Amino acid sequence: MFDIFLLIGGLALILAGANGLTDGAAAVAKRFRISDLVIGLTIVAFGTSAPELVISVLSALNGSAEMAIGNVVGSNIFNSLMIIGCTALVLPIKVGDGTMSKEIPLVILASLVLFICGNDVLLNGSASNIITRTDGLILLCFFLIFMRYTFAIARNGGGDDAADERKIKEMPIWKSSLYILAGLAGLVFGGQFFVDGASGIARSLGVSESVIGLTLVAGGTSLPELATSVTAALKKNPGIAIGNVIGSNLFNIFFVLGCSATVSPLSMGGINNLDLAVLVASAVLLWLVGWFFKKRTITRAEGALMVACYVAYTTYLIAQQ
Repeated sequence: MFDIFLLIGGLALILAGANGLTDGAAAVAKRFRISDLVIGLTIVAFGTSAPELVISVLSALNGSAEMAIGNVVGSNIFNSLMIIGCTALVLPIKVGDGTMSKEIPLVILASLVLFICGNDVLLNGSASNIITRTDGLILLCFFLIFMRYTFAIARNGGGDDAADERKIKEMPIWKSSLYILAGLAGLVFGGQFFVDGASGIARSLGVSESVIGLTLVAGGTSLPELATSVTAALKKNPGIAIGNVIGSNLFNIFFVLGCSATVSPLSMGGINNLDLAVLVASAVLLWLVGWFFKKRTITRAEGALMVACYVAYTTYLIAQQ
């Protein structure tokens, strides 16, 4: 029972901390006359991925590599299938040409890169699959390329609407500084509580840390993206969900996993090729449902299919325990 309290309390602290840090940092940036678009593409984007970053880095430092990797892989699968699926069920999602031809393929590429990095046994004949510091640095290099691309399309007027939708709060410098400090404290302490609680639950249930990472931890850390996407759909602007998911998925693989592996090499452990294949397949399915049937529109039926795929995958993971 104590582990459940740690898990829920830690998650609450993480979400509150990420929100406070984002608002405080955005207010400071606004004071220095940095544009709302740039703030949205950087600080806001970092803020929504802060839960995954904190959980994965702390898991790596604590020797829970399976939870660190499972968090990223599970979050991306949850984003592509569950968040897009639920959003499409609320309101069909129209997908732009640029998103279909450039940005979703980037997510597929990121998933394939992780598949390759996590297959040392198959590709190199190694004794075990490990995402090394070298792999981590390569992922961070991909992240820099992605950021360069993001700023390039923003300058050309093609920035994602999600960046423009958020109204940046203005506040005094003392208040924004307090938000930043409190947000950081919430992330650090909440992350530690969450990792301890999740590890304790895994031990008490006899479930592997990889499954806990792929399901419970992944779903918990993806709550900001889910809330943002469903709220956008209710406000008749479901297209934000696509940009939200794409940005989060790329951040998770390139930045979160890149940072985690650079801090400490990550053994794949119980994260196997099935999980990585589902990761790639979920990104490919997202691309396919955008192209076929109603072109560049993800319908309610397709949304239901995506949710069903996620439920089937999660059920399989639990049944294997």
